[in-house]
This record gives sequence, structure tokens and C-alpha cells, in this order.
Amino acid sequence: MKILTFSGSTPAEALKKAQLEVGEDAMLIETREIQKKSLGKTALYEIVVGIEKEAAPKAPAKAREPLTQQRPLAQKSNDVLYNISEAAKQISKIAEVTNEERSPKRENFVQSEDLKKIKDEIEKLGDKVKLIQNMFWDEKSPKNSFPIPPEFAEIYRLAQQSGMNQEHLDEIMQLTLEHMPSKMRENSETVKRYFQTLLRKMIPVRMESLPRAGSKKVVMLVGPTGVGKTTSIAKLAARYSYFLDKKYKVGLVVLDTYRIGAVEQLMQYARMMKLGIETVVDPPEFSNALNALRYSDYILIDTMGSSPYDKDKIEKIYDCLRSNSTEYSVDVVLVLPSSIKFEDLKITYENFAPLGIDTMMFTKLDETRGFGNIFSLVYETKIPISYFSIGQEVPEDLVVSSSDFLIDCLLNGFHKGEPS
Repeated sequence: MKILTFSGSTPAEALKKAQLEVGEDAMLIETREIQKKSLGKTALYEIVVGIEKEAAPKAPAKAREPLTQQRPLAQKSNDVLYNISEAAKQISKIAEVTNEERSPKRENFVQSEDLKKIKDEIEKLGDKVKLIQNMFWDEKSPKNSFPIPPEFAEIYRLAQQSGMNQEHLDEIMQLTLEHMPSKMRENSETVKRYFQTLLRKMIPVRMESLPRAGSKKVVMLVGPTGVGKTTSIAKLAARYSYFLDKKYKVGLVVLDTYRIGAVEQLMQYARMMKLGIETVVDPPEFSNALNALRYSDYILIDTMGSSPYDKDKIEKIYDCLRSNSTEYSVDVVLVLPSSIKFEDLKITYENFAPLGIDTMMFTKLDETRGFGNIFSLVYETKIPISYFSIGQEVPEDLVVSSSDFLIDCLLNGFHKGEPS
């Protein structure tokens, strides 16, 4: 391979010189800033490209390194992929500079037709970088009963790293390979968009519905200790009382009499928002508490936190539900932390399932970087999601569930302040 360098006052200018000189067959190796722009001096950038020599004599066999100094091939490919990723970042910088140069404030720059050509060439170079990455996919790809094509490498890695259950990922990937139109497989970005759309359709969500005139909604939050049920109750109370089109009347019921701190916390929220609150110690008191709050549009019930394996506490919650002699049906919402692995989420769900779970709410989204575990639990149980809690702030850090939000978090990461 022959190595050439080209310089210019911008990366785009240096790239254009390279294209004029060696055409489209060159491979971008590096882009670097040689001289920063300063008073009296223009910036200077240099790009390094490589081109294959024509009719080059066969290179002599490379001497093998001593065994103790050799590295595994997989490790070498990791290094190559890392370097290629750096090259991709450089291409992105060139694209940014090119977009900046297109500003009407810049005068006497290249004509728009030339800019379009440069942009097209940058996109081609980006595709070449991805092709080089995919050359190593056969070596690094999982050994499944079906092959994962190179163009699916990026989306497969993203889903796998998100914490999605491997069986679910393989099942969905196989369905994608069977049904995805071949024309859509041209590049990894198209594959990602298709996969994203497919995953969205697999997420059941419970749309937020408001109580009809003369009726009320009774919602009970259950789940393990420390998951954030009390804070979530406060967020929901504030939302229903102040942040919807209509200000609804909200009442609170506390079953968590084991933790004095939790009761005090909820009572403080009730005083701040001027909400009625009732406490229940024994199951027979449950119906009385609901009847005492019959003036409310919403009745929110906070329950004692318990280990998923503490069947006695879960049974006591069940006893309250069973003792309900009012005409009100109770929606049971299982509150789960998004920061634990799929297997733990599944065990927790199975142990609380006898309560009759209607929807699930996931908390602590700001404390994790992987969301495939949430997808896998919902995909397997088919229980819809009602809300996401994305932080400790009341009432701001509450997001009404949507499949778009979850899949965007799964594939692109969670960014607080951009909930939808």
C-alpha cells in the first residue's frame, strides 16, 4: 500500500485535494490538525490516505513472532476496530467542518455543487470504514444456529450490550433476517431503523386514561424494598392533582406501616399537596380506607416494600386485595428498578405475580446504561408498561410510557431532559 498525505486550511479542502489526486479508491487513514488558527495564521490540516499499488510484487512472508510475544487474533482485530472507529470519528469531524463552511456567513468558499460532491465522498468513505469493520465480523460474530450478516453487526452488538436476554435477541434477529426486505440491508443505518421499528411494535404499553365522570381510579403500587414506590406515588399524585388538563382530587392510602420513615415521607407530600391520606394496619381496614376517600378521583395505595422471597409480606398485600368489599377495582402496578439484570427482574415479577399485576412501572432509569433487560421482561410477560421514573425530582422525573422512549433508550442511550 502506498501512503500519501495532503494538506489544506480545512479538512474538507485537504480531502478534496486527495480526491482529485488519487480518486475514490484511497483509504482514509488519519486526519490531524498541524497548525491551529491564530492571529495572522490560518489553520492547517493534514489527511493521510493509502492506495493499493498496482502490479506490486508479492511481499515476502512476514516472520512469525516468538510464541510468547504473539497476541490472539481477536485481540489484534479489536485494535484494528478501535483504529477504524477513530477514523470514523475523523470523518464525522470533516463532515462537521463541511457543514460549518456551508454557512452563508462564509464568503468566497467552494460553490454548493462542490460541497455536495464532498459530502457524497465523505459518505462513501464512511461506508468504506464500516465495510472494513465488518471484515472482522465473521471472526467475532456469535456462533448461532443461523449466521448473523456483517451489516447486522452494529445492531446486534447494541442489543446484546443493552442486557437483552440472549434467547430473545436471537429469536428477534432470526425473525428480522427472515422478513426484512433485501433492499433494506444496504447499510447498517437502514438495518438499525428497521430493527428499531420492529422492537417498538413488540413493547406493550398502557396508555394513560383519565377517570370518567362519576368513577374513580384506584392504583396500588407493589414491589421490592428500595425501588422508589413512595417517591413514585408522590409523582403520580402531583401529576394527577396539578399537571393534567383537569386538576383531579387525589387520596392516598398507606399500607407500609413497617417503615415509619416511608409513612412520614408520604404524609409530608400529602400536607404539601393538600391530599387526604389514610393508613391501614390490618387487611380488614382496607375497605374502610377506600370508602373514606370516596370523594377522590384517584386513590393511590403505597404498600410495604418486601424482598421478592418474603412471601409473608406479599401474602399480607394479597389479603388486603382479597378483603376489598367496595365496588372499586384495584389496578396493581409492579414497580421495578431498571438497574438489575433480566434474570432478577423475572424472579421478582414471578413472586409478585399472584397479586394480579396489571401494569409495570420502571424506576432508576438514570442509574443504568442498559435497557434490554426491561425489553426482555415485557417481551416475555406481555405485561404493559405504564410509567417510567427517570430520577428523584417530584414531579418532573416521571415519563408516561411509550415504546418509542424505551427503544430509543435501548439503542441510543438515556439522555435526561429528552424523555421522548
